Amino acid sequence: MSHSSPSDKILVVDDSPDNLFLIKTILEEEGYTVCTVDNGASALAQLETSAYDLVLLDLMMPGMDGYEVTKHVRQNMTLPFIPILLITAHDSPNVAQGLDLGADDFIRKPVTVDELLARVRSLLRLKHSIDERDEIDRQRQDFVSRLTHDLRTPLVAADRMLLLFQEGALGMLSSQMQEVIDIMARSNSNLLAMVNTLLEVYRFEAGRKTLAFQPVNLTQLLEEVAGELGPLAADKHLAVNLDFGEEAGTTTTMMGDRLELHRLFTNLIGNAVKFTDTGSVSIHMTPAAASDDYITVEVADTGPGIPAEEQATLFERFRQGSHKRSGSGLGLYLSRRIVEAHQGTIVMNSEVGKGSVFTVRLPIKQ
Repeated sequence: MSHSSPSDKILVVDDSPDNLFLIKTILEEEGYTVCTVDNGASALAQLETSAYDLVLLDLMMPGMDGYEVTKHVRQNMTLPFIPILLITAHDSPNVAQGLDLGADDFIRKPVTVDELLARVRSLLRLKHSIDERDEIDRQRQDFVSRLTHDLRTPLVAADRMLLLFQEGALGMLSSQMQEVIDIMARSNSNLLAMVNTLLEVYRFEAGRKTLAFQPVNLTQLLEEVAGELGPLAADKHLAVNLDFGEEAGTTTTMMGDRLELHRLFTNLIGNAVKFTDTGSVSIHMTPAAASDDYITVEVADTGPGIPAEEQATLFERFRQGSHKRSGSGLGLYLSRRIVEAHQGTIVMNSEVGKGSVFTVRLPIKQ
């Protein structure tokens, strides 16, 4: 179990000098490091520049009150989790609003030493527990990232060796051996694709993903992806329909990372082909017109569709569909991360028995 430490750093915010002096004295006698400010704006500035383990926040202050400070702290995604203990007078309004905005506890004035220290220790235990959880999660992600990277090396080597066998560079193979090698190559290729996807997911989540933006012609990109997936569609006797709707005054060129956009549409079109047994896969693009700075791409299939109960979590990590050919549950999650990194949106509409449509909107400028 986590315990409070004398090295814990606490920020006390109160417009009353007497209250600041009293609380600071009580906490420092317990060995805590205490910083005091007398207004909300100074509190936010302190939190931006220094790391604190707890904030004691007066609810009623002139200018920026405790409600507003709590709201700003909880909306600032760059800050680590910091517990907030509201300090309120007996005749102050109900503290429910402060708790709804994200505060973790409250104490009424005049504060008693025992109650103040008990609430401080409780919130510091919460802070330490969350910090430990986050550290374990960071270590887990780092381990998975390293493991995935190490797995990729032998898979790439195996992929190249199997390709040499398939091309006859290592001697002629019997038809039976050729069939076995083909199966091994497909399995290795699928595993390599899964490892690559997992590696990309953890790069995004660890903040280590850097996109290289350049002009990308989506017409050429979509034709390229459709061509690469054409043999897979042909094996299943599926038609792949392309409709790019290019007209005068429109553009299909955007600023984006070409490699990531290629990965995005390979995921979406590849899934459409994978889960469709009869019918077709259609790729429709609406270029950006003068009145719209977005290009819209729809990938539609005539597959089995996605049940309504699965649609809400479809773009979450490790969420697999109930289909017997569902994969790792990472492809659509990665697709969403790529779209969001381009400041775009992705939505899905599906009806069981009638197919699915994935719609991507991407801005032409960043």
